[in-house]
Amino acid sequence: MTGEVEAAGEIATGALLARAVDGAADSHGRHGGQCLNCGTALIGSHCHRCGQSGHIHRSLGAIWHDLAHGVLHVEGKIWRTLPLLIVRPGELTRRYVTGERVRFLSPLALFLFSVFLMFATISALGGDIVPPDMNPQQRATTLETMNLQLQKADGELARIDRERAAALKAGRSTAELDEQRSVVEATKQGLDVASAEVKNGENPGFTDLRTGIPRLDKGIAKANANPGLLVYKLQSSAYKFSWALIPISVPFVALLFLWRRGHRMYDHAVFVTYSLSFMTLLVIALSIAGAAGLGGVVIATVATFAPPLHMYKQLRGAYRLRRFSALWRTIFLISFAFVALLFFLFMLLGMGLMG
Repeated sequence: MTGEVEAAGEIATGALLARAVDGAADSHGRHGGQCLNCGTALIGSHCHRCGQSGHIHRSLGAIWHDLAHGVLHVEGKIWRTLPLLIVRPGELTRRYVTGERVRFLSPLALFLFSVFLMFATISALGGDIVPPDMNPQQRATTLETMNLQLQKADGELARIDRERAAALKAGRSTAELDEQRSVVEATKQGLDVASAEVKNGENPGFTDLRTGIPRLDKGIAKANANPGLLVYKLQSSAYKFSWALIPISVPFVALLFLWRRGHRMYDHAVFVTYSLSFMTLLVIALSIAGAAGLGGVVIATVATFAPPLHMYKQLRGAYRLRRFSALWRTIFLISFAFVALLFFLFMLLGMGLMG
């Protein structure tokens, strides 16, 4: 059964990628005045009946052009999409939802390619997607990094409090500072929880775990005997089923807008897919930066503060929210993101143990 599920995951991933590429790829070499696909007389560069280009090619070099154009749309789309995704994600989401589809790379195509690139990058750098059990030294190093992040957050809170006190004394508005403080506090709470988990958890494994489900218990026994194989299965499944993060996450975003009319599930799906694409590209950038020798404190700081700030900007711009409205939704969205990720990881773990 698990093998069938994994096969379905591979088929779904391939089909999604093929659909993202198919129809977007263009080609070269002019054929007469008739569409080679459906036989309709051409009145332009594309068939008005089936949409196929009136240009065809039969050269090997043109295949590489189609590949680059179909996956990335390097001829304009990728360079219009990435800057907005990074700097003004809300505007990108809103413009795509409201109909500007040709100008930008579709969220699904960008997500699938960024996931592929992330796994390829991490693999090339010799890293693991799913970390093995931490030994005492690794645990101590992780806690030290988290403590540095917490100190950084405390310093940021102190700075905001000083600026807020000065603003109050001068009679200026503190709304923006209050928003910054709420975001930093939410991030600090997440770090506190993660630090406690690392500090108290001993990575006991599955040695004494019994579920009463024969197939699952057999998988647990295999994981105890060969934990490396389990890690490999998890990494493989994470790539095959990465697309599942989209349907898992969309309902959580929809919960934030239950009482607001005018927003459809499609809008939330575009929001989630672009957001996941950014997070994936951030992992790639930080992995490369770490391999290039950038300090761990800098990487940890960016990894801690960039995601919530990006969520805030995307929420505010995509849904045209006021600052406070975007802020409280960002706080809830961070929590929802952790829940969705845990659900996804439990799904992968179940398939890994029962495979």
